[in-house]
Amino acid sequence: MLKIYKNEVDNSEVTICKEMEDNTWVRLIAPTEQEITMVSSKLNIPNSLISQVLVEKELPRVKQVDGATLIVMDVPYMKDKSIKNKYVTCPLGIIICDNFHIVTVSLQKHTFMDDFANGDVDTFFTYKKSRFLIQIFLKSAEVYLSTLNLMDEDIQKMEKNTYYSTNNRVLINFLNMQKTLVYFLTSLQANGHVLERLQSEELLTMYEEDKVLLSDAVIENKQCIETSIVYRDILDSTMDTYGSIISNNLNVIMKFLAGVTIVFSVPTMISSFLGMNVPLGVVGESEFSFLVVCIISFFVSFLIACWLKKRNML
Repeated sequence: MLKIYKNEVDNSEVTICKEMEDNTWVRLIAPTEQEITMVSSKLNIPNSLISQVLVEKELPRVKQVDGATLIVMDVPYMKDKSIKNKYVTCPLGIIICDNFHIVTVSLQKHTFMDDFANGDVDTFFTYKKSRFLIQIFLKSAEVYLSTLNLMDEDIQKMEKNTYYSTNNRVLINFLNMQKTLVYFLTSLQANGHVLERLQSEELLTMYEEDKVLLSDAVIENKQCIETSIVYRDILDSTMDTYGSIISNNLNVIMKFLAGVTIVFSVPTMISSFLGMNVPLGVVGESEFSFLVVCIISFFVSFLIACWLKKRNML
């Protein structure tokens, strides 16, 4: 998909253009070969600069070629909406061209980029390319933090369900969270290296306001990293505790079943003795023999059950 956006000087309203005019934002989402060829020829940039971002495992980095600068970053993406907390990271490429254009390339559609297209981001202008780049990093950090906060709420909810659980469903949910945190932490650290390079090297033209905004982006990214580390440690300890709880719950169940087996084995044992083919004397001749045997069996079972309960074995 190819879309072109532009807003005029001191006008925050974003409009859709049909042609790649000066100071436009060219947005490519899973582009076709025809769209890649058209954009590269119009903006005079290599085809490979666009196509290499469309590799799912592309790492965050900065690359400069004649006429353009490519910045690749990782952003969160929900891979499978049917599975909760099934997030991965997907590369997003930003190409800042020397001929007054900026191009964003991604395999997936990221909803936070729609905020720019709809004009919902303050001080966003398509002709301020460096600021646009930094704002993308800031919006991405917001998505990371909001996703991490949602995961924290889910962790707290699932902790309440683990006290009496003996199945693997909660453990699988924890595993999905753990994988997500690994993806997030790795991508955030790589994004941090890109931001530090942009901050230390004069790769792009930046005004004083842009430099302040870049410092904010670096701080936000570090905050995301620290939050991910905290949640990862919490999740690791929670999973260890959960494994112990499951083992303990199974032991409690087995202890209860063993106690019940002992209690119910008493009537079975007494009836087995009385069922032998031997003379029973008065016990076998009385018309109340069956009733007496039942009362004795239940009374003995009751005494054994009370003793097991007192010893915390039932």
